[in-house]
Amino acid sequence: MQLANRVQSLTPSSTLAITAKAKALKAEGHDVIGLGAGEPDFNTPSYIIEAAKRAMDEGLTKYTPAGGIPELKNAITTKLKRDQNLTYTNEQVIVTTGAKHALYTLFQVMLNPGDEVIVPAPYWVSYPEQIKLAEGKPVIVGADETNDFKLTPEQLEQAITEQTKAVIINSPSNPTGMMYSQEELEALGKVCVEHDIFVISDEIYEKLIYTDEAHVSIAELSDELYERTIIINGVSKSHSMTGWRIGFAAGPKEIIKAMSNMASHSTSNPTSIAQYGALAAYTADESAVDEMREAFGKRLDALYELLIAIPGVKCVKPSGAFYLFPNVKEAAESCGFEDVDAFVKALLDEEKVALVPGSGFGSPDNVRLSYATSLDQLEKAAERIKNFVHTHQS
Repeated sequence: MQLANRVQSLTPSSTLAITAKAKALKAEGHDVIGLGAGEPDFNTPSYIIEAAKRAMDEGLTKYTPAGGIPELKNAITTKLKRDQNLTYTNEQVIVTTGAKHALYTLFQVMLNPGDEVIVPAPYWVSYPEQIKLAEGKPVIVGADETNDFKLTPEQLEQAITEQTKAVIINSPSNPTGMMYSQEELEALGKVCVEHDIFVISDEIYEKLIYTDEAHVSIAELSDELYERTIIINGVSKSHSMTGWRIGFAAGPKEIIKAMSNMASHSTSNPTSIAQYGALAAYTADESAVDEMREAFGKRLDALYELLIAIPGVKCVKPSGAFYLFPNVKEAAESCGFEDVDAFVKALLDEEKVALVPGSGFGSPDNVRLSYATSLDQLEKAAERIKNFVHTHQS
């Protein structure tokens, strides 16, 4: 059977692939330390689990509106007003089957064949693939360590063509953990307004910040940017609810309506029970989120110091998310490997430490390490990486 052209060019998710291989090695009895997963290692807070149980007991297990239950939409608009001082109506919000599905649906309703979306690299692995599935063209713009992996206004200006429909801003970022300041967003926003392009603002890591910097949504900065920004967010990272699959998009009414129409023919609706869990997440205090963020901050500080002490490893310290994205090109070369991908493969084979090669994120000199695991495991992983480098350099 001849498969559709749209799927033949897809690149498998490197994060899921490395996680699968690590799990397979563990199943064989190996002592594997997996630093590839993009999810918190904490369980979902108990009050959210209890809310889901109540929903089942009360028979809230049927179809819901395609765009989500009104109560959850109300909670989301309240959250956006509280956290970003942004005013949205329920008609401007869609609840989706995870933030990933919000992005997928957005690209499907926004892009026509040949429309371009500017994607700063390093990028989350699914951005280019989802754009291609919508018959759009991802325009990759490299943002390297010299600017903390952040897109500059000059780079954005140079990348815009007559076919440009939107630019993606992911702050804090996966895989780098870097965050745009208000001044940086204002400069980028000015270019977007001048060229009349949309901004897709992926804010899924907004609650996981470890500096004194405040998270800023580009939609906050002016009426013009509010009108052309689609915010993508959800409970997966902030409330350790990755498996619940609840995200949302907020933006212009006509775009949200189109997304809801499309969802009615694809998912029907997000899982009803998970929606009531998310409702509890957004209506309770954030003490559980605060505790998780504090633990991640301690892990970040510890792992960062251990990594930069390894010969040939260079790393910009991130502001948020739960990833480090060190440049290990020098270490890989000094160890005799052809490239970083080969370095990562050998590290897993020999030391049983699973990292994600940066090539999957558009940055082949780097690796992504998730510190969403215990401090003890992180310390062991760093020691194994150091031993691996020393062994191959000697």
